[in-house]
Amino acid sequence: MPAQSKRPPSQRQLRVGEEIRHALSEVFYRGETHAPELDGISITVSEVRISPDLKNATAYCTPLAGTAEPDKVIQTLNDLTPLIRRQMNKKIVLKYSPRLYFKLDKSFDAANRINVLLQKPEVQKDIAAASDDDDTNS
Repeated sequence: MPAQSKRPPSQRQLRVGEEIRHALSEVFYRGETHAPELDGISITVSEVRISPDLKNATAYCTPLAGTAEPDKVIQTLNDLTPLIRRQMNKKIVLKYSPRLYFKLDKSFDAANRINVLLQKPEVQKDIAAASDDDDTNS
């Protein structure tokens, strides 16, 4: 698996990652994987991070519609990588086709946990008190 770089991604990495994200989204939307394990499962590709040499790409995906076993879906995607890569290559033109890795995107879960915390009564009380303090200081 590719190592994470300390530098922020270049414009080229961002652009290629976004092209790959669109191509993968189209492959999943159209059901071009032809895998029975993925039938009826909507897969969202939220981000694709690509290595500086553009040879490795990690796609962060989330299965929707209350999929009971998202880890199993991600494992299936990783097992079907050669097929998915071929379908992706039909949609975009790159000098080299990057190796694909699929990971479960947990950012939606984190955002939901934060939202639940912000809705708690004690947090709402603290937020209201902080905004009252700001109004009196202005």
